[in-house]
Amino acid sequence: MAEIGHTAIGAWSGGRVMHFGEPLEDRRLEALLRPGDDIGTVVTADVYAEGEADRIVGRAVSGLDRGAYCIAAAIGHDFVNGVRQGSSGYPRFTNPTLRGEDGYRDYLFGALEASLERLGTDHVDLVMLHNPDRIGYTSEVVWRAMADLRAEGLATMIGIAPGPANGFTLDLIGCVERYGAQMDWAMIILNPFEPWPGRMALPALGQEGVKVLARVVDYGGIFHGDLPDEDALMPGDHRAYRPAGWVAEGRRRLAALQPIADRHGLTPLQLAAQWTLAQQGVHCVVPTFIQEAGVNHKTVEDQRRELATTPAKIVLGPDDIAEIDRLGDNHGCMPLKGGTPAHAGVPLADSWPMTPDLIEIADRWGIRPDWDLVHLRV
Repeated sequence: MAEIGHTAIGAWSGGRVMHFGEPLEDRRLEALLRPGDDIGTVVTADVYAEGEADRIVGRAVSGLDRGAYCIAAAIGHDFVNGVRQGSSGYPRFTNPTLRGEDGYRDYLFGALEASLERLGTDHVDLVMLHNPDRIGYTSEVVWRAMADLRAEGLATMIGIAPGPANGFTLDLIGCVERYGAQMDWAMIILNPFEPWPGRMALPALGQEGVKVLARVVDYGGIFHGDLPDEDALMPGDHRAYRPAGWVAEGRRRLAALQPIADRHGLTPLQLAAQWTLAQQGVHCVVPTFIQEAGVNHKTVEDQRRELATTPAKIVLGPDDIAEIDRLGDNHGCMPLKGGTPAHAGVPLADSWPMTPDLIEIADRWGIRPDWDLVHLRV
Protein backbone atom coordinates (compact mmCIF):
# COMPACT_ATOMS: atom_id res chain seq x y z
CA MET A 1 0.00 0.00 0.00
CA ALA A 2 1.29 3.46 -0.93
CA GLU A 3 2.05 6.05 1.74
CA ILE A 4 1.79 9.81 1.51
CA GLY A 5 5.27 10.90 0.50
CA HIS A 6 7.07 14.22 0.73
CA THR A 7 5.31 15.73 -2.31
CA ALA A 8 1.72 15.82 -3.52
CA ILE A 9 -0.40 17.30 -6.32
CA GLY A 10 -3.38 19.54 -5.60
CA ALA A 11 -6.58 19.21 -7.65
CA TRP A 12 -6.91 23.00 -7.46
CA SER A 13 -3.99 23.21 -9.92
CA GLY A 14 -4.44 23.87 -13.59
CA GLY A 15 -6.84 26.80 -13.43
CA ARG A 16 -10.05 24.82 -13.85
CA VAL A 17 -11.66 24.49 -10.44
CA MET A 18 -9.77 27.37 -8.82
CA HIS A 19 -8.84 30.40 -10.88
CA PHE A 20 -5.04 30.53 -11.14
CA GLY A 21 -3.66 31.32 -14.60
CA GLU A 22 -4.93 29.68 -17.77
CA PRO A 23 -7.43 26.80 -17.45
CA LEU A 24 -6.05 23.56 -18.85
CA GLU A 25 -8.05 21.35 -21.19
CA ASP A 26 -9.21 17.97 -19.91
CA ARG A 27 -6.44 15.65 -21.08
CA ARG A 28 -3.65 17.94 -20.04
CA LEU A 29 -5.15 18.53 -16.59
CA GLU A 30 -5.79 14.83 -16.04
CA ALA A 31 -2.20 14.04 -17.01
CA LEU A 32 -0.95 16.71 -14.62
CA LEU A 33 -2.95 15.25 -11.72
CA ARG A 34 -2.19 11.59 -12.44
CA PRO A 35 -0.04 10.09 -9.66
CA GLY A 36 3.30 8.73 -10.79
CA ASP A 37 6.82 9.86 -11.66
CA ASP A 38 7.76 10.10 -7.97
CA ILE A 39 4.61 12.02 -6.91
CA GLY A 40 2.23 9.45 -5.49
CA THR A 41 -0.44 11.56 -3.77
CA VAL A 42 -3.22 13.76 -5.12
CA VAL A 43 -5.25 16.09 -2.87
CA THR A 44 -8.85 17.01 -3.68
CA ALA A 45 -11.93 18.53 -2.04
CA ASP A 46 -15.57 17.82 -2.79
CA VAL A 47 -16.55 21.50 -2.83
CA TYR A 48 -14.12 22.43 -5.61
CA ALA A 49 -16.40 23.16 -8.58
CA GLU A 50 -19.17 21.32 -6.72
CA GLY A 51 -17.65 17.88 -7.24
CA GLU A 52 -15.92 18.43 -10.56
CA ALA A 53 -12.44 18.29 -9.02
CA ASP A 54 -13.24 14.82 -7.66
CA ARG A 55 -14.42 13.71 -11.10
CA ILE A 56 -11.25 15.01 -12.75
CA VAL A 57 -9.11 13.18 -10.19
CA GLY A 58 -11.22 10.06 -10.76
CA ARG A 59 -10.44 10.18 -14.47
CA ALA A 60 -6.78 10.91 -13.75
CA VAL A 61 -6.35 7.79 -11.60
CA SER A 62 -8.54 5.54 -13.72
CA GLY A 63 -6.75 2.31 -14.60
CA LEU A 64 -3.93 2.77 -12.09
CA ASP A 65 -3.15 0.20 -9.41
CA ARG A 66 -5.09 1.47 -6.37
CA GLY A 67 -2.31 0.37 -4.08
CA ALA A 68 0.25 2.47 -5.91
CA TYR A 69 -1.04 5.96 -5.06
CA CYS A 70 -2.83 7.91 -2.33
CA ILE A 71 -5.87 10.17 -2.46
CA ALA A 72 -6.35 12.82 0.22
CA ALA A 73 -9.89 14.19 0.22
CA ALA A 74 -11.57 17.03 2.09
CA ILE A 75 -15.23 17.37 3.04
CA GLY A 76 -17.16 19.91 5.06
CA HIS A 77 -18.93 22.46 2.84
CA ASP A 78 -22.56 21.62 2.11
CA PHE A 79 -22.90 22.57 -1.54
CA VAL A 80 -25.96 20.33 -1.96
CA ASN A 81 -28.30 21.82 0.65
CA GLY A 82 -26.54 25.14 1.22
CA VAL A 83 -26.65 28.31 -0.85
CA ARG A 84 -23.36 29.88 -1.93
CA GLN A 85 -22.64 33.10 -0.07
CA GLY A 86 -20.55 35.00 -2.62
CA SER A 87 -16.82 34.98 -1.87
CA SER A 88 -17.51 33.22 1.44
CA GLY A 89 -18.47 30.10 -0.51
CA TYR A 90 -20.88 27.41 0.59
CA PRO A 91 -21.85 27.08 4.26
CA ARG A 92 -20.16 24.56 6.51
CA PHE A 93 -22.27 21.50 7.17
CA THR A 94 -22.40 22.47 10.87
CA ASN A 95 -24.32 25.67 10.09
CA PRO A 96 -27.35 25.54 12.43
CA THR A 97 -29.68 26.59 9.61
CA LEU A 98 -28.83 23.32 7.82
CA ARG A 99 -28.82 20.75 10.63
CA GLY A 100 -28.20 20.10 14.30
CA GLU A 101 -25.52 17.87 15.77
CA ASP A 102 -27.75 14.83 15.37
CA GLY A 103 -27.24 15.20 11.61
CA TYR A 104 -23.44 15.63 11.56
CA ARG A 105 -22.58 11.94 11.24
CA ASP A 106 -25.01 11.31 8.40
CA TYR A 107 -23.72 14.34 6.55
CA LEU A 108 -20.06 13.31 6.83
CA PHE A 109 -20.75 9.75 5.73
CA GLY A 110 -22.94 10.92 2.86
CA ALA A 111 -20.43 13.52 1.71
CA LEU A 112 -17.51 11.10 1.68
CA GLU A 113 -19.55 8.35 0.00
CA ALA A 114 -20.54 10.81 -2.76
CA SER A 115 -16.90 11.85 -3.14
CA LEU A 116 -15.81 8.21 -3.38
CA GLU A 117 -18.34 7.63 -6.15
CA ARG A 118 -16.98 10.58 -8.12
CA LEU A 119 -13.41 9.41 -7.52
CA GLY A 120 -14.22 5.85 -8.59
CA THR A 121 -12.78 4.21 -5.48
CA ASP A 122 -14.05 2.53 -2.33
CA HIS A 123 -11.82 4.48 0.07
CA VAL A 124 -9.52 7.45 0.37
CA ASP A 125 -6.19 7.27 2.12
CA LEU A 126 -6.86 10.48 4.05
CA VAL A 127 -10.07 12.43 4.65
CA MET A 128 -9.82 15.90 6.17
CA LEU A 129 -12.42 18.13 7.76
CA HIS A 130 -12.37 21.04 5.33
CA ASN A 131 -12.39 24.66 6.50
CA PRO A 132 -14.32 24.02 9.73
CA ASP A 133 -16.20 26.68 11.62
CA ARG A 134 -15.99 27.01 15.39
CA ILE A 135 -18.32 24.02 15.83
CA GLY A 136 -16.15 21.85 13.60
CA TYR A 137 -13.05 22.59 15.65
CA THR A 138 -14.69 21.79 18.97
CA SER A 139 -17.50 19.27 18.44
CA GLU A 140 -17.00 15.81 19.89
CA VAL A 141 -19.85 14.60 17.67
CA VAL A 142 -18.00 15.75 14.55
CA TRP A 143 -14.73 14.10 15.51
CA ARG A 144 -16.39 10.88 16.64
CA ALA A 145 -17.96 10.70 13.18
CA MET A 146 -14.62 11.44 11.52
CA ALA A 147 -13.07 8.56 13.48
CA ASP A 148 -15.96 6.34 12.39
CA LEU A 149 -15.17 7.09 8.72
CA ARG A 150 -11.78 5.53 9.36
CA ALA A 151 -13.11 2.67 11.49
CA GLU A 152 -15.58 1.67 8.79
CA GLY A 153 -12.94 1.65 6.06
CA LEU A 154 -14.03 4.67 4.00
CA ALA A 155 -10.73 6.36 4.88
CA THR A 156 -7.41 5.02 6.08
CA MET A 157 -6.52 8.23 7.97
CA ILE A 158 -8.32 11.35 9.15
CA GLY A 159 -7.27 14.95 9.57
CA ILE A 160 -8.14 18.62 9.39
CA ALA A 161 -7.64 21.32 6.77
CA PRO A 162 -8.17 24.84 8.16
CA GLY A 163 -8.81 27.75 5.86
CA PRO A 164 -9.16 28.79 3.19
CA ALA A 165 -7.67 32.06 4.45
CA ASN A 166 -4.74 32.19 6.85
CA GLY A 167 -5.25 31.96 10.59
CA PHE A 168 -7.24 29.63 12.87
CA THR A 169 -4.10 29.16 14.96
CA LEU A 170 -5.61 28.80 18.42
CA ASP A 171 -8.59 26.88 17.07
CA LEU A 172 -6.32 24.34 15.38
CA ILE A 173 -4.20 23.95 18.50
CA GLY A 174 -7.32 23.46 20.63
CA CYS A 175 -8.67 20.91 18.19
CA VAL A 176 -5.51 18.79 18.25
CA GLU A 177 -5.33 19.06 22.03
CA ARG A 178 -8.83 17.57 22.21
CA TYR A 179 -8.78 15.13 19.30
CA GLY A 180 -5.16 14.81 18.20
CA ALA A 181 -4.84 11.31 19.61
CA GLN A 182 -7.16 10.11 16.85
CA MET A 183 -6.00 12.55 14.18
CA ASP A 184 -3.33 11.68 11.59
CA TRP A 185 -2.75 14.80 9.45
CA ALA A 186 -3.34 18.55 9.30
CA MET A 187 -3.08 20.61 6.11
CA ILE A 188 -2.01 24.21 6.68
CA ILE A 189 -0.62 27.14 4.70
CA LEU A 190 3.16 27.25 5.08
CA ASN A 191 6.01 28.39 2.86
CA PRO A 192 9.18 30.50 3.20
CA PHE A 193 7.27 33.76 2.62
CA GLU A 194 4.31 32.75 4.82
CA PRO A 195 5.76 31.21 7.97
CA TRP A 196 3.27 33.22 10.06
CA PRO A 197 0.92 32.21 11.52
CA GLY A 198 1.09 28.50 10.56
CA ARG A 199 4.40 27.84 12.26
CA MET A 200 2.93 28.75 15.66
CA ALA A 201 0.76 25.62 15.54
CA LEU A 202 3.58 23.22 14.71
CA PRO A 203 4.71 22.48 18.30
CA ALA A 204 1.19 21.44 19.32
CA LEU A 205 0.77 19.31 16.21
CA GLY A 206 4.13 17.71 16.87
CA GLN A 207 3.29 17.00 20.50
CA GLU A 208 0.21 15.06 19.38
CA GLY A 209 2.04 13.29 16.54
CA VAL A 210 -0.12 14.92 13.86
CA LYS A 211 1.72 15.09 10.54
CA VAL A 212 1.61 18.30 8.51
CA LEU A 213 0.78 18.62 4.83
CA ALA A 214 1.80 22.12 3.78
CA ARG A 215 -0.11 23.81 0.96
CA VAL A 216 0.56 26.97 -1.08
CA VAL A 217 4.28 26.16 -0.99
CA ASP A 218 4.70 28.14 -4.23
CA TYR A 219 3.37 31.34 -2.55
CA GLY A 220 0.87 32.18 -5.27
CA GLY A 221 3.34 31.30 -8.01
CA ILE A 222 6.26 33.44 -6.82
CA PHE A 223 8.43 30.34 -6.37
CA HIS A 224 7.72 29.20 -9.92
CA GLY A 225 9.81 32.21 -10.91
CA ASP A 226 7.63 33.55 -13.73
CA LEU A 227 4.69 35.31 -12.08
CA PRO A 228 3.33 38.17 -14.24
CA ASP A 229 2.86 41.68 -12.95
CA GLU A 230 -0.30 42.09 -10.88
CA ASP A 231 -2.08 44.04 -13.63
CA ALA A 232 -1.34 41.23 -16.11
CA LEU A 233 -3.12 38.51 -14.14
CA MET A 234 -6.16 37.03 -15.86
CA PRO A 235 -9.60 38.37 -14.89
CA GLY A 236 -10.91 36.46 -11.89
CA ASP A 237 -7.47 35.15 -10.88
CA HIS A 238 -7.54 34.67 -7.09
CA ARG A 239 -4.11 36.22 -6.73
CA ALA A 240 -5.43 39.59 -7.91
CA TYR A 241 -7.06 39.95 -4.48
CA ARG A 242 -3.77 39.87 -2.60
CA PRO A 243 -2.45 43.21 -1.24
CA ALA A 244 -1.08 45.59 -3.84
CA GLY A 245 2.66 45.26 -4.39
CA TRP A 246 2.94 41.63 -3.25
CA VAL A 247 4.36 40.49 -6.60
CA ALA A 248 7.19 43.04 -6.63
CA GLU A 249 8.00 42.34 -2.99
CA GLY A 250 7.95 38.60 -3.61
CA ARG A 251 10.33 38.97 -6.56
CA ARG A 252 12.69 41.07 -4.44
CA ARG A 253 12.83 38.48 -1.69
CA LEU A 254 13.12 35.63 -4.18
CA ALA A 255 16.16 37.30 -5.75
CA ALA A 256 17.74 37.53 -2.31
CA LEU A 257 17.20 33.79 -1.80
CA GLN A 258 18.57 32.77 -5.18
CA PRO A 259 22.19 32.36 -3.98
CA ILE A 260 21.03 29.79 -1.41
CA ALA A 261 19.17 27.84 -4.11
CA ASP A 262 22.20 28.04 -6.41
CA ARG A 263 24.56 26.69 -3.73
CA HIS A 264 22.46 23.56 -3.40
CA GLY A 265 21.50 23.12 -7.06
CA LEU A 266 17.83 23.80 -6.30
CA THR A 267 15.19 25.63 -8.28
CA PRO A 268 13.18 28.27 -6.37
CA LEU A 269 10.25 25.83 -6.03
CA GLN A 270 12.55 23.13 -4.70
CA LEU A 271 14.07 25.62 -2.26
CA ALA A 272 10.58 26.50 -0.99
CA ALA A 273 9.74 22.81 -0.63
CA GLN A 274 12.99 22.09 1.19
CA TRP A 275 12.53 24.93 3.68
CA THR A 276 8.98 23.83 4.35
CA LEU A 277 9.91 20.17 4.78
CA ALA A 278 12.57 21.27 7.27
CA GLN A 279 9.89 22.66 9.60
CA GLN A 280 8.75 20.68 12.63
CA GLY A 281 6.35 17.91 11.73
CA VAL A 282 6.02 18.73 8.02
CA HIS A 283 5.97 15.50 6.02
CA CYS A 284 4.49 16.59 2.68
CA VAL A 285 4.29 19.71 0.52
CA VAL A 286 1.70 20.51 -2.14
CA PRO A 287 2.14 23.59 -4.34
CA THR A 288 -0.23 24.92 -6.98
CA PHE A 289 0.77 24.24 -10.58
CA ILE A 290 -0.11 27.39 -12.53
CA GLN A 291 0.02 27.87 -16.29
CA GLU A 292 0.56 31.60 -16.49
CA ALA A 293 -1.19 33.38 -19.34
CA GLY A 294 0.88 34.43 -22.34
CA VAL A 295 4.18 33.31 -23.81
CA ASN A 296 7.58 32.57 -22.26
CA HIS A 297 6.14 31.08 -19.09
CA LYS A 298 7.15 27.81 -17.47
CA THR A 299 4.77 24.96 -18.29
CA VAL A 300 2.89 23.15 -15.57
CA GLU A 301 4.62 19.99 -16.74
CA ASP A 302 7.99 21.57 -15.96
CA GLN A 303 6.68 22.72 -12.59
CA ARG A 304 5.61 19.17 -11.82
CA ARG A 305 9.02 17.79 -12.83
CA GLU A 306 10.69 20.23 -10.44
CA LEU A 307 8.50 19.05 -7.59
CA ALA A 308 9.04 15.38 -8.49
CA THR A 309 12.82 15.82 -8.31
CA THR A 310 12.80 17.72 -5.00
CA PRO A 311 15.04 15.83 -2.56
CA ALA A 312 13.23 14.19 0.33
CA LYS A 313 16.35 14.60 2.47
CA ILE A 314 16.90 18.14 3.73
CA VAL A 315 19.97 19.60 2.02
CA LEU A 316 19.65 23.07 3.54
CA GLY A 317 21.88 23.79 6.51
CA PRO A 318 20.91 25.67 9.69
CA ASP A 319 22.45 28.90 8.37
CA ASP A 320 20.48 28.61 5.13
CA ILE A 321 17.23 28.14 7.02
CA ALA A 322 17.99 31.04 9.35
CA GLU A 323 18.67 33.33 6.39
CA ILE A 324 15.44 32.24 4.69
CA ASP A 325 13.60 32.88 7.96
CA ARG A 326 15.03 36.39 8.10
CA LEU A 327 14.09 37.22 4.51
CA GLY A 328 10.66 35.58 4.69
CA ASP A 329 9.41 37.06 7.96
CA ASN A 330 5.74 38.02 7.40
CA HIS A 331 4.63 38.48 11.00
CA GLY A 332 1.60 40.73 11.25
CA CYS A 333 1.22 41.21 7.51
CA MET A 334 -2.52 40.48 7.23
CA PRO A 335 -5.74 40.08 9.20
CA LEU A 336 -6.26 36.50 10.33
CA LYS A 337 -9.34 34.28 10.47
CA GLY A 338 -10.62 32.17 13.34
CA GLY A 339 -10.52 33.30 16.93
CA THR A 340 -8.57 36.57 17.15
CA PRO A 341 -8.60 39.76 19.26
CA ALA A 342 -9.54 41.72 16.13
CA HIS A 343 -12.98 40.13 15.85
CA ALA A 344 -15.80 42.12 17.41
CA GLY A 345 -19.46 41.22 17.30
CA VAL A 346 -21.27 38.00 16.54
CA PRO A 347 -19.32 34.92 15.39
CA LEU A 348 -19.13 34.34 11.65
CA ALA A 349 -18.43 31.15 9.70
CA ASP A 350 -14.71 31.90 9.46
CA SER A 351 -14.10 34.45 12.23
CA TRP A 352 -15.10 34.74 15.87
CA PRO A 353 -14.11 36.51 19.09
CA MET A 354 -11.55 35.27 21.57
CA THR A 355 -13.16 33.03 24.18
CA PRO A 356 -11.83 31.93 27.59
CA ASP A 357 -10.76 28.55 26.20
CA LEU A 358 -8.81 30.21 23.37
CA ILE A 359 -7.11 32.56 25.85
CA GLU A 360 -6.08 29.53 27.92
CA ILE A 361 -4.70 27.81 24.81
CA ALA A 362 -2.65 30.90 23.99
CA ASP A 363 -1.24 30.99 27.53
CA ARG A 364 -0.27 27.31 27.41
CA TRP A 365 1.66 27.73 24.17
CA GLY A 366 3.25 31.12 24.83
CA ILE A 367 1.21 32.90 22.16
CA ARG A 368 0.44 36.58 22.76
CA PRO A 369 -2.82 37.19 20.90
CA ASP A 370 -2.57 41.00 20.88
CA TRP A 371 0.84 40.70 19.18
CA ASP A 372 0.90 37.30 17.49
CA LEU A 373 -2.61 37.17 16.03
CA VAL A 374 -3.24 40.68 14.75
CA HIS A 375 -2.53 42.74 11.64
CA LEU A 376 0.44 44.95 12.52
CA ARG A 377 1.76 46.18 9.17
CA VAL A 378 0.37 49.09 7.18
